[in-house]
Amino acid sequence: MTGESPFTDLDRPPLREIALQRVLVRPGGLWTGIEVVPELGSTNTELVRRARDGAPEGTVLVTEHQTAGRGRLDRTFETPARAALTFSVLVRPDVPVSRLGWLPLLMGVAAVHGVRRIGELPASLKWPNDVLSRGVDGEGTERKLAGILSEAAFPAEGPASGERPAVVIGMGLNVLQRRDELPVDSATSLAADGAPVTDRDPLLRAVLRGFAELYTAWVDHGGDAEASGLAEEYRSRCGTIGGLVRVHLPGERTTEGKATGIDAEGRLLVRTGAGGEEALSAGDVVHVRPATE
Repeated sequence: MTGESPFTDLDRPPLREIALQRVLVRPGGLWTGIEVVPELGSTNTELVRRARDGAPEGTVLVTEHQTAGRGRLDRTFETPARAALTFSVLVRPDVPVSRLGWLPLLMGVAAVHGVRRIGELPASLKWPNDVLSRGVDGEGTERKLAGILSEAAFPAEGPASGERPAVVIGMGLNVLQRRDELPVDSATSLAADGAPVTDRDPLLRAVLRGFAELYTAWVDHGGDAEASGLAEEYRSRCGTIGGLVRVHLPGERTTEGKATGIDAEGRLLVRTGAGGEEALSAGDVVHVRPATE
């Protein structure tokens, strides 16, 4: 049954940093440190700063209350304390720069894994960076459950230094928010959609474990999403592929057509009415909307 979350602020347990460290930080594993802070403007902004100062791969920064979260196109948002998972991870993949566009898609797949396993919701992906839910029965109105933002962090000397960039991938995943705490009608949370979740710890563990598994295979294959299996995983969960879409581009331009797939660089392929196929990167797109026949 979907609707109002039954939780009050007092029912929202804090994340347990020591327990998260104990189960996720392992010798030879991806995660090297997990920090949970009470309040922060933006985990991405802070972790990009740390990356430029040399923070190691596998650093995870989580905040209980994000007051100036950042989304695509410089959108900002605030989440209620202890109601969402707002976190960023730092990686330094040794892969061609052209393949870094797969990282936010990889995080999306990990999020869907976690939401399906822990939240028991049939979540799906909307290219490039949204996790969507239709409720526990999969038949409700499609609403946004999470958003993902990926940023390259070059050394202090800048891109000209020749050193490969670190990448920070952040996610805001709505978990225990009541319907009246969500910023827009098109947003939802696990609790509002009827998921049996009362504690955010197991969900964060599931997402980070899923990310580490996918990321390790992807890096081992040189960032090749096809060879690593990432591309197949993403396509199987992405509701955008196969549908008619209207893509809004900068400068009030639009293009329409059928979303036919994702290419080797993680770009959306759209076959237009003229018969051609366009490859669109996340940085070139303002919105992707369903288009009517």
